[in-house]
Amino acid sequence: MFTGRIARFDAPGAPFQIHEVTLPELGPGEILIKVSRTNICGSDVHAWHGTFNTGGLGGQLPTVLGHEMVGAVAATGDGVASDSNGAPLTPGTRVVFPYFYSCHTCRNCLRGRRGACLNLSMAMLGRADEPPYFVGGYGDYYLLPAGAVVYTVPDAVSDDIAAGANCALSQVMYGLERVDLQLGETVVVQGAGALGLYAVAVAKARGAAQVIAIDGVPERLELATAFGADEVVDINAAPTVKDRAKLVRALTGGYGPDVVVEVVGHPSAIDEGLKMLGLFGRYVEIGNINLGKTFEFDPSRFVFGNKTMVGVSLYDPAVLSRALTFLEQHQKTLPFDRLAAAHYPLDAINDAFAAAEGRRDVRASIVP
Repeated sequence: MFTGRIARFDAPGAPFQIHEVTLPELGPGEILIKVSRTNICGSDVHAWHGTFNTGGLGGQLPTVLGHEMVGAVAATGDGVASDSNGAPLTPGTRVVFPYFYSCHTCRNCLRGRRGACLNLSMAMLGRADEPPYFVGGYGDYYLLPAGAVVYTVPDAVSDDIAAGANCALSQVMYGLERVDLQLGETVVVQGAGALGLYAVAVAKARGAAQVIAIDGVPERLELATAFGADEVVDINAAPTVKDRAKLVRALTGGYGPDVVVEVVGHPSAIDEGLKMLGLFGRYVEIGNINLGKTFEFDPSRFVFGNKTMVGVSLYDPAVLSRALTFLEQHQKTLPFDRLAAAHYPLDAINDAFAAAEGRRDVRASIVP
């Protein structure tokens, strides 16, 4: 038996409630994780407000939010001996894992599209008022189901740096892989929150000749430069779409960028990004996860410009292993530690969400 706390989420807008619960036993293939750190991702804030409908994904209330996490193996069920790269798993091994779980046998999984698994399940969707209780990252423990992909965290990578790997970092890595970003190409990143900062860093690591970050928060623009942005565009200094599009065109020699990555999460950013995008450019859409939101745009610009839009939801689980390598290789040259510098104990989760909502932290974290 394993007893620990969860921050139960009962309804949108309602305060989190701390409950102590007990997991009776582990089933075959399951892994119990002692959570060491869980970030507050934008989707967690949207779910808290009720604008990200987890019910549409099969979720139920009450639940436990939180998915961008790192922890250590507390116990394993029968048949668990190693991680997905073959490294041994024993109690105390630090691990990260995708927060979604594919069946590996449906037609989409067999075609290499495991993020579109027809039997997909994920963190934050299970009920928190019945076993196993530990169904999200905001708690002392989290239960990984049998068959989950899991990777050992390199000893050199600390928990605060590793925590962002299984969502924000892997998501933008996968997005840039999907559009096959090439050496010498130019990239615009719309939004310099955690995903945007990772996108800047990954684009530079993939050999982008020029990366431009757009945001309106001075601290985030400064961070974008620290993460490798060659230019930043302050929306306060260029207040209209026309102003920003003209400036980006000028910065890219009049051509527009080869790739634009949207991680703002507002539909209006899409039309703006498409206006900036150069001929035969590729638009990576990641940020807009709220259902029912729309925008208007002129499709002739899309057609005559031979532009491509790629929607990116989740990622291939193998990307997470590469994300850990990326962190290990670049942690001494990039300020990853500044992304989740603010951390709160589990008992202060309501304060943490208030801070995240007010955009005071790039990534606030819960440290049980």
